[in-house]
Amino acid sequence: MYGQSTPVKKSTTRKPPAKKPATKSKKLTEAQEKRLQKHSVHHSKKHINMMRKDMMMGMSFKMAHNKAQKSVGK
Repeated sequence: MYGQSTPVKKSTTRKPPAKKPATKSKKLTEAQEKRLQKHSVHHSKKHINMMRKDMMMGMSFKMAHNKAQKSVGK
């Protein structure tokens, strides 16, 4: 009895899976298109395309810009 220990079971609770971004694509508003048009003067086509894709997935202009800056650059 003494000296024998039973193995401790680990908790089976896990983190829920990370939320995936919405896959439903929507059209950009006229204001968003106009703002991207103005923005495109200072940035590459690749940067603008990435921003457009992210904004269509529901991301804000500023968030899309920051993400594009980090991955694509100017």
